[in-house]
Amino acid sequence: MPNTAPHQNEIPNTPTIRTVQKLSYLMDEQFRIPGTKFRFGLDPIFNLIPFAGDFAGFIISGGLVLAMSSKGLTSKIVVLMCLNILLDATIGAIPGIGQIWDFFFKSNTRNMKLMEEYYHEGKHQGSGKNTILLALGMLFFILIILLVILWYTVAWIISLF
Repeated sequence: MPNTAPHQNEIPNTPTIRTVQKLSYLMDEQFRIPGTKFRFGLDPIFNLIPFAGDFAGFIISGGLVLAMSSKGLTSKIVVLMCLNILLDATIGAIPGIGQIWDFFFKSNTRNMKLMEEYYHEGKHQGSGKNTILLALGMLFFILIILLVILWYTVAWIISLF
């Protein structure tokens, strides 16, 4: 009898998953800077076009998550994947910082790693409710901080006149 853990399953070898793997690679890892190990894909190139590039990358990444989720992933892993693409799109939309961010934060590659961990190691099982609540709490905290910064910025600008 083989000594394997019950969670060590292979990633489904379906046309959908193979397409997701290829698109993920294309978006995040397709090109290499000669003489280095640094790789990047179309995502940071798309993001050189303000907003439209971020939107295109977000739509493609969202489609990849939908395709992966149709293969029986738990809600927790789907929530984690969605948080990756939301973080990528949000910070990627900040002019200047976002372009640099997109070269280093590879949400599609991260999502593929999450899927591999799910199938090979049995990680990310269960409900995504706590993850959603934590993310909403963090977003609310960030919103409050941004509103305070905006308030002081507007007050400073008004004081100049």
